[in-house]
Amino acid sequence: MHPSLKIVAACAVASLAAHAGAQTVIPDSALTPTQSLYTTDFGNVVVMTGGGNAAGVGSASGRNDDGFSGPISLGYTLANFFGQDYSSIYINNNGNVTFGSGLAAYTPSGPEGATQPVIAPFFADVDTRGAASGVVYVNQSIANETIITWDHVGYYSSHDDKLDTFQLVIRGDAYDTPEGEGQIGFFYGGMQWETGDASNGSGGFGGSPAAVGFGDGNQQGYTLEGSLSNGISSIVDHESIWFDVNSSGTPVPVPPLPAVPEPGPVGMLLAGLATLAAVARRRKA
Repeated sequence: MHPSLKIVAACAVASLAAHAGAQTVIPDSALTPTQSLYTTDFGNVVVMTGGGNAAGVGSASGRNDDGFSGPISLGYTLANFFGQDYSSIYINNNGNVTFGSGLAAYTPSGPEGATQPVIAPFFADVDTRGAASGVVYVNQSIANETIITWDHVGYYSSHDDKLDTFQLVIRGDAYDTPEGEGQIGFFYGGMQWETGDASNGSGGFGGSPAAVGFGDGNQQGYTLEGSLSNGISSIVDHESIWFDVNSSGTPVPVPPLPAVPEPGPVGMLLAGLATLAAVARRRKA
């Protein structure tokens, strides 16, 4: 798609937003602060196989706008996601993965506005053509786990003055999931922008901002509270969240493990007395 046509198409996407389907909200409070991504082993550059404007199909660099890659075999099954089982995904440059086909759309009307089932850690107009922008990576080196990373990516049109870093983890049922984690994870590093120019943004903000969450392809969504609102980038900045798919097929947040409290003054005094008593016993012996 020619860039000027991309701008025109944004108007049509905006009208779709007004007709989006039912949406269940994930509270912003479900996010957990984090100082790191799930992993720093990003794997391989995602080479695009299709897409829209400047899709960069076949480019080994992975630089593109509105590209996607797939189908990519998971090597396992993501079971009962909105009632369906999936064994392959499409990785889309614009901050999401889909099932069944790729997605070149760049302005979210909420993940429920997608025409195919979608997992969206940050559905926005990612453009990796800027010289300072990173690209998208996929790591499938661990059995029953797929990790997709948008590493310091820019925004449309070829802007690289602000960059976003975020990561998606998808696991199969056979993965030995540690307590406090889940089947699907969203991890965020520094998040400096939330809107591309073709989404009526300016300098990475305003217009129609990013959406975070899930959609079933039939306009039913499950999205983070701050989605589609100004400030979504600061809400998810250096945060993380895990989800499990419940029996009805809906991804629900996994409660984080409770923090281990720091010992208070009384606890520290008792620990000190216990240490002194142990020393005294040794000396007596």
